[in-house]
Parts: sequence; structure tokens; C-alpha cells
Amino acid sequence: MIARPAHLQRLSRLLHGFPVVAILGPRQVGKTTLARQLAGQWPDPVRYFDLEDPEDQARLGDPSFVLKPLTGLVVLDEVQLRPDLFPLLRVLADRPGLPARFLLLGSASPDLIRGAAESLAGRVAFHELDGLALDELAPLAQDRDWIDARWLRGGFPRAWLAEDLAASREWRESFIRTYLERDLPQLGIKLPALTLRRFWTMLAHYHGQTWNGSELARALSVSDKTLSRYLDILEGTYMATRLPPWHANLGKREVKAPKVYVADTGLLHSLLRIGTGDDLLAHPKCGASWEGFMLHQVLRRTGAQRGEYFFWGVHSGAELDLLVIKDGRRLGFEIKLTRSPAVTPSMRSAREHLRLDHLSVICHGDGAPWPLAEGIDAVPAACLAGPRWPLAAIP
Repeated sequence: MIARPAHLQRLSRLLHGFPVVAILGPRQVGKTTLARQLAGQWPDPVRYFDLEDPEDQARLGDPSFVLKPLTGLVVLDEVQLRPDLFPLLRVLADRPGLPARFLLLGSASPDLIRGAAESLAGRVAFHELDGLALDELAPLAQDRDWIDARWLRGGFPRAWLAEDLAASREWRESFIRTYLERDLPQLGIKLPALTLRRFWTMLAHYHGQTWNGSELARALSVSDKTLSRYLDILEGTYMATRLPPWHANLGKREVKAPKVYVADTGLLHSLLRIGTGDDLLAHPKCGASWEGFMLHQVLRRTGAQRGEYFFWGVHSGAELDLLVIKDGRRLGFEIKLTRSPAVTPSMRSAREHLRLDHLSVICHGDGAPWPLAEGIDAVPAACLAGPRWPLAAIP
């Protein structure tokens, strides 16, 4: 079992402040394991319901009768399968004295879980659980190439912990099939698995690029609206990420379309038929894959929430991979697959026009950060596994 102390601490804090807390993230990312770790530390009684288990489904045939008498912590796993529970949870969350608190585990965003956000508004806090982060894996590292292994295999615990690379690839391919053929239909999404797989694969080839829906729609022979719905589904189930553009009103022709990424690099590599590390280094999407990998690690370590992170670009060529606006500071991050990054005119332009407090160039390798220019540092990827990076280390 891999320890995830930062997630446990935040969940404990949220449960003491809200009657309902929802852990959201893709299937198989470790939500149930994290909930059981939390339950093991909970001082009051804990009752667990798995809404995929036929026995638990039968027990909740009359949910009001079953849930009302319970005290302590009540865990409802795969809650997206029972949206009818949300109005009842609102009533239970409003009881005086809060005899029970509810921990919900879901594999879809609130937008896809019908009624979740509306029914529990003001009563629920959301915590998104992503793949295994570098700081969580660092204590288990047994060789110097462990970061590259995490990049290649992705962040799903079973993909990472697989006996060998072939077993990891087999697990990821099985995950993709199950997601398309079972998980989406359970959410009421009626789309041919082959159609969505084709779109997902095409999206993998656009990984790290600005969204061009019209081009993709023509390739799939569907409307722009239909294609946008496909992307909404992948994003709503944590399979894809949209990075919104930042508009600074600089009088420049800024890029206004979002960037798109496959959320997990292991799944990205499976969709692209990348099998080994050598295959990855020879693939045209290698640099974009590294960018997506590091981008998610930086967001995880900065704690940036939606509305606090962007990318910036102008049609003349200057761009910034990631802009984080948090706690009154503007932090820029440029991501390079190299061990010896250099300052570029694009970096200087971004630092000047966006008025960055600091610019970090995330690169490959290990060791301590080093200065490249005034206000610009090179930061090896291994630093993201350290306990104090990044905010405390940035001037």
C-alpha cells in the first residue's frame, strides 16, 4: 500500500468542516484504498457501502430507512450509480448535531453526476484524487530511473505496481476497454465504444496542442457540437484535461483555444501504441508527453485549483506552458525535456508581459535547482518529489 499522507490530511480537515465530502477521480486511482485508510483513523463508527456490490445495493433498497439511524462516518463508494441518493443526503446533512458525516467516492465530475452539485450545494466539499505523484513514490524509489518509469507507466497504482512493463501495458489496455464498454454505459452515456476509442486515440495525437474541434470533427465525420460532447465526457470522467488560455489584454493576438491533454501518460502511451522507454523517446509525441506529465505534477504540488492555472500564447510565437495565479503571486512554468535548459526569448517575453514573480523551467534529471537568469531558475524533475518544493523554494 502506497502512503498518500497529503490527501489523508486534507480529507480529515474537510470532514471536520463539511457534513459531506466527495472524493472524485478516475476509476482504479485509489479512492477506495484512501477511504479505507481514512476510516481506519476515524474515531467514531464507520459504515461502508459499495454501490457496485449487489448485496449493498439490496441493503439500500430503502435508503432512508438504512441511512437515517447511522452515526459516525458513512462511506458510499461509486456514488455516481445512485444519483437518487443526493436529495436524501441533503436532508441528512441538515440534521442538528450532525450524527453522521458522509464520505462519497465517485468516478465522474459533479457535472456528470446528475443532481449532485445542486442537491448538496453548500454542504459538500470536493477533493479530486489523481494518479500517484512523485513525492508519494519517492520513498519507494529503488533505482535512479524511477521517474522515467512513472512517466512511461502512468499514475494508476496497478499500472505502476505491475510486475513488469508487459503486465503494466496489459492492465492499461484492459482499463481502456472496461472504461469504454462498462463504465460509460453505467453513467447513462450511450455511445459506441469504437467511436469514442477512435476519438480518444485522435486526442492522444493532439496531446499538448491547442484544441481544434473543427479539424477533429471533419476527421471523424461528426459535428463540432458532437465532438465537444465527446471531449466533455472524457474530461468529466477524468480521462482528459483542458488547460484554459490566459487573456492578458496586451494588444497582442493571443491564443484563445484551450490546450488538451490525455490526463494519464500511461493511458496516453497505450493509445499511441508506445510500449517501451525506447519507443517513447523515438516517438514524435515524446516532448508533449513529458509536458503533460510534468504539468500535472506541478499542479499537484502547487495545489492550484480550477481558475488558478492557465497557459499563455500569442500567434507570433511567444508562449508559456503553465501560469499559476495563487495567493497573490504569478508563477510561470516552462517544461523542457532536457537536462540543460537555456533561457529563450519566449521565456523573457512571458516573464515581462505577464509580470511573473518567478519562472521555473522544469527539466529532466535530479539535483538542486540552479539560476538561469534573474527571476528564472532551472528545476530538475526530481525536485518535485522533495518535501518543500515548489512554493517554499521560490523567492
